[in-house]
Amino acid sequence: MNFLTIGHRGVMGVEPENTLRSFTAAQEAGLDLIELDLHLSKDGALVVMHDADVDRTTDGSGPIAEKTLAELRALDAGRGERVPVFEEVLDAVTSPLQAEIKDVAAARALAEVIQRRDLVGRVEVSSFHDEAVAEITRLVPGVRTALIGSRYGVDVVDRAVEVGAETVCLNIRRLSLEVVEKAREAELRIIGWVVNTQDHLRLVRALELDGATTDYPEIKRTGRFTA
Repeated sequence: MNFLTIGHRGVMGVEPENTLRSFTAAQEAGLDLIELDLHLSKDGALVVMHDADVDRTTDGSGPIAEKTLAELRALDAGRGERVPVFEEVLDAVTSPLQAEIKDVAAARALAEVIQRRDLVGRVEVSSFHDEAVAEITRLVPGVRTALIGSRYGVDVVDRAVEVGAETVCLNIRRLSLEVVEKAREAELRIIGWVVNTQDHLRLVRALELDGATTDYPEIKRTGRFTA
């Protein structure tokens, strides 16, 4: 299997995260997948942003859930970029996407778009939340899903299997051989995050992971030569 490189919120190490500019740069760099984050606006738009509020990544303040799409559009998301909605990303790039959802409500909104635009083959859905993964699996038969783990133990494998995920996306700072071996026994794909240095890359290659999520496009160029 080829080693996958996944652009974290596009290429957030060099461009404003979760913007069309960042996603386009990730595609131009040849990254295999592009990862992004989804939240619902006050009026139900599926907007692309990591945090639950806009403070860190825009010139505004306050929760996304309390702002309409028009209000979110008025914000500067970095270098003049606007907060995109999910369907704009689908149209701006052709790369496969890994869409992280934060809750069951976002799962339902995303399911509608996946079904309407026939995206089962293009979009993998990920979440830290077991119930969100289970909900998208229920709503969209055949969709590929991933359970994300930050502070986790070997139980993350059992949780992934229980909700029907094919992949675990794991924080490399807590990664152990025991977890990797258990995931392999369960026939799960393993992605490590965030891989931003050659040392990180050597670790994930030594553990024979299936891929790495990175902030920097250089990882794509060097990954094939690192063992």
